Amino acid sequence: MQAFTVHRGIAAPLDRANVDTDAIIPKQYLKSIKRTGFGPNAFDDWRYLDPGQPDADNSRRRPNPDFVLNRPPYDRATILLARENFGCGSSREHAVWALDDFGFRAVIAPSFADIFFNNSFKNGLLPVVLKESEVDELFRRVTAEPGLEIEVDLQSQQVRVPGGAVFGFDVDSDRRRRLLEGLDDIALTLQHADKIRAYEQRRRQEAPWLLN
Repeated sequence: MQAFTVHRGIAAPLDRANVDTDAIIPKQYLKSIKRTGFGPNAFDDWRYLDPGQPDADNSRRRPNPDFVLNRPPYDRATILLARENFGCGSSREHAVWALDDFGFRAVIAPSFADIFFNNSFKNGLLPVVLKESEVDELFRRVTAEPGLEIEVDLQSQQVRVPGGAVFGFDVDSDRRRRLLEGLDDIALTLQHADKIRAYEQRRRQEAPWLLN
């Protein structure tokens, strides 16, 4: 998993509340569990004017010119601004994979659905919870200044905006450490590989019949 320390990038305003996981990645794309390749179909129903299917050539589809992520410079955004209850709906981890594969490193919103929030930390995507008034201010700046770059600093737990505005956010200490070090669940387990091997060797001696 890619570590997250400080990220600076273009922020895109997705001015919608209650964005559910089926909107982030529609159900027909859930067949793969590779974690990659979902970016071209992130927000598929909003992004294209015609329906899509797995393995379809997206270059032949008609992009929706009214969708914010199809318009430059927002098509190069790596930070997503959203409204309350982002990531609601079904518990598909693919939604986080799609955002990551699109190129997003952080999502800033007043609130997130719990399962999406947890899945984000496990996959290297930082969900930043700010006050609604602070999110409003970010929307105002990003909309008025397309291409505005925002800095998200996990080390200091701050969102910094050109001109001096600074917004603080809180992240659980364990989640923060794991993101800073780039540790997913597997990597965290492998930190104890020596203890796991020692336990397995001891069990072979104590109860060899369990391994037959």
